[in-house]
This record gives sequence, structure tokens and C-alpha cells, in this order.
Amino acid sequence: MTETPVPPCPACSSAYAYEMGALLVCPECAHEWPLSASDSGETAGEQVVRDAVGNVLSDGDTVSVVKGLKVKGSPSGIKAGTKVRNIRLVDGHDIDCKIDGFGAMQLKSSVVRKV
Repeated sequence: MTETPVPPCPACSSAYAYEMGALLVCPECAHEWPLSASDSGETAGEQVVRDAVGNVLSDGDTVSVVKGLKVKGSPSGIKAGTKVRNIRLVDGHDIDCKIDGFGAMQLKSSVVRKV
């Protein structure tokens, strides 16, 4: 039984990446990338950020939150369906934005959907 070697993480170069379904996952920096991207030669500079349903996100997009989020220090949190305008994509947590009533927030792309 021969296993194909898993390529190192493109974000942090960790050798401990592993397969999880159709994705490769790095346990050290939590970076996820598609299995096919390792074959096509995609570099860390060309990182594509996708929302919860697979749409490609870019700076300035408007997104909506797909599930309720608890916010530390807030009694109500962010409700599902809240629209967030003018997002900014960054490394690590994916999205920097301002949400009305909460202020500056950092969100993962897995909890938003492009509008």
C-alpha cells in the first residue's frame, strides 16, 4: 500500500498537514486548502477565500452571516442574516469588517455567504 506524500502547508510550511475529505488541513496554523491546489502549483500569494457555500470572496464584497454568532461581552451576539458591507480579506482569520452595533470584527469565511 503506497500513500501519496502530503505537501507541506503553503501558509506556514508545516510538514504535519493531513487530508480531511477533499481538503488538506494544517494542524499548526489551521490553514485549509483544496487537495487539487497542491497539484496545480498554487502558491500562498494566490490564496483564494471562499464563503460557506463556495463563492469566491474579494475585498469590498457584501456578505451575510449564515448562523448566529456569540460575541464575548455582548448579551445578544450577531444574528443569522446580518449583512456586513465592505469586507477586507486578510490572512489568518480571513475577514476584517465593521458590523453595525458591534464595531470592528474578525470573521472566518465559513460563517458568511456572499450577497
